[in-house]
Amino acid sequence: MKFRHIGLIARSRIEGIVDTLLLLTTFCEQQKISFALETETAALLPFVKFNVIDSQEIGHRCDLIIVVGGDGSLLSAARTLSYADVPIVGINRGKLGFLADITPQEIETKLKAILNGDYHEEKRFMLEAFIEREEDIELYGPALNEIALTLDQAAQMFSFEVYVNNVFMYSQRSDGLIIATPTGSTAYALSAGGPILHPDLDAMALIPMFPHTLMHRPIVLGANSHIRICVLEKAARFSQIICDGQTKMTFSSQEMIHIRKSSAQLRLIHPQQYDYFETLRSKLHWGRQLTDKAETLC
Repeated sequence: MKFRHIGLIARSRIEGIVDTLLLLTTFCEQQKISFALETETAALLPFVKFNVIDSQEIGHRCDLIIVVGGDGSLLSAARTLSYADVPIVGINRGKLGFLADITPQEIETKLKAILNGDYHEEKRFMLEAFIEREEDIELYGPALNEIALTLDQAAQMFSFEVYVNNVFMYSQRSDGLIIATPTGSTAYALSAGGPILHPDLDAMALIPMFPHTLMHRPIVLGANSHIRICVLEKAARFSQIICDGQTKMTFSSQEMIHIRKSSAQLRLIHPQQYDYFETLRSKLHWGRQLTDKAETLC
């Protein structure tokens, strides 16, 4: 499939964003590709006139979204565009680049190949949380990386119970709990000691945050599991749920928190030669010393 109508989204907090945007718009013009800028993105280039589309429409009116920034920018775009089944590709101006894996220097090669239909597509599922409040249900999300249950006061433990598909799993006292997708398994969850889940897995990981006992370990569950959490302490009126480190909501100990797979998903586009394990080796420095020694011996 060739892409005909491109939407461009960028975030201003990253150094070099404007230069990369100009490089990208120039490339699209040279290739005679129809493109539009999301409203906030267009504000980064006030001296140039381009077609502008609101973020609530760009997903419907474009058949590919290019996000310029880091993984955080792509996460934000994935949540914003969850209403539309539109593929997303990232131009990396951030630090790691697990999701946004094309560099600005590769726009004329790898991005050109993608626009011509030579690419690899992944579908990454997302999570959502909802709270039962009286006779109403409040829905939050979606989250591409993780949903974290914690307190809004650092270094303070609280107690809660976890049920999986209405079956009691355990009670726990800790700083909180992270429920991560395979996409999020290399993000916040990895810092908390969680396992790395391959993107092809239809699974989620539950990772305790500094549990009070060493017997509590991460556990991997099926992605269609329904997680229900009940906070046991009154002090938990300061409890909060955080989606992808951005969207926050507070709740009380009388309220039940539910976490499940969302109907939204991310269609993530990579260059055809994309190698997930190469990404892990590069970003996590797997075997660097062994590789250096091997090259020296050879």
